[in-house]
Amino acid sequence: MDQHSLETLGRHLQSLRVARGWSLSGLAAAAGVAKSNLSRLEQGNGNPTLDTIWRLAVQLNIPFGSLVAPIRVPVGEEGVQVRLVDQGGDNPRVDAYWMSCAPNTTRMAEGHTPGAVESVTVISGQLEVGVTGQSRHLRAGESHTFDAEQPHVYRTREAWATLLVTIVYQKEGEES
Repeated sequence: MDQHSLETLGRHLQSLRVARGWSLSGLAAAAGVAKSNLSRLEQGNGNPTLDTIWRLAVQLNIPFGSLVAPIRVPVGEEGVQVRLVDQGGDNPRVDAYWMSCAPNTTRMAEGHTPGAVESVTVISGQLEVGVTGQSRHLRAGESHTFDAEQPHVYRTREAWATLLVTIVYQKEGEES
C-alpha cells in the first residue's frame, strides 16, 4: 500500500475508533493487535495485514469495506489482493470486492461479523473456497455461497484465480 493510502486508512481508522469510544489500548486488545502496531497504523505507518484490518473491522462492528472505503488501492499480502468495488447503502448492507489470488496460495480467513454471508464467483482460474472443512472447488463461472461468520479458506492450485466476492451483512436491527 502506498504512503498516501496508509495515511488515509490510519486517519479513518482513528476517527472510527474515537467515534465509538474505544481507547487505543482497548481496540488493540480486543482485536488481538499490539498497541504499538495499532498506533503506527493510525499514524499512517506500518504494513497492515488483511487479517489485522478484518479483525479491527469486526471489533469496530463495521463491514471491512467501511474501513477500507477511503482508499482506492488493493489491500493485500502473500499472493492475495483485495479491492473494494462498491458498497451498497441498503439494509442489509452488501459489499462487493475484486480479489486476485496467486498460484499455490492458501488464505485462511477469520469469520466476519455475525450474520454475514459471502458469495464467491470465479471469474478466471480455479479455486477451493468455503467454510473450513466444507469448502468447494470452483471453476470460472461457478459460484459458492456460505456462512462467512465461520472461518473459511481460499486456495488456488497452479494458476492465478480472479474472483468477485460479495458479502451480505446482517440486516440492521436483527440479531443472529
